[in-house]
Amino acid sequence: MAQARKAAGSSTARKSEGFTPEERAAMKERAQEVRASARRASRGGKAAKKKAAIPPQIAEMQDSDRVMAERIHAVVKASAPHLAPKLWYGMPAYARDGKVVCFFQSAQKFNARYATFGFNDSAHLDDGTMWPTAYALTELTAAGEARIAALVERAAG
Repeated sequence: MAQARKAAGSSTARKSEGFTPEERAAMKERAQEVRASARRASRGGKAAKKKAAIPPQIAEMQDSDRVMAERIHAVVKASAPHLAPKLWYGMPAYARDGKVVCFFQSAQKFNARYATFGFNDSAHLDDGTMWPTAYALTELTAAGEARIAALVERAAG
């Protein structure tokens, strides 16, 4: 019986490959963001530096993702100016009281087929017992921008 459990455990371990290189890189970026945030907090001027950090991160994205991220950044700033821009796992995010409400994830970040605009549990999007928390983006149309603006306004409370 012990051998059967041991064999089952070893096959499970072989199937699990752990994190992808992209996921490990994102975790390292997040650790750097946390350390940088702690340094900024000890020096003051934290909010201005966070706002300045997002545009350079967006500028490094591939063309299609960069265009969407720039538009989303503008939409979020217009729809919920009280949300604080910040980096979250190396991606643009917007927080209320230090907690990320919504974020943009470029397709290239995890070698995905599409970019994602998502919401965390601090967003006020509850709708019954089930609701979407992330949206796939292949391009950003005027209708898409309007939908994102409405979602952000609702999420930001």
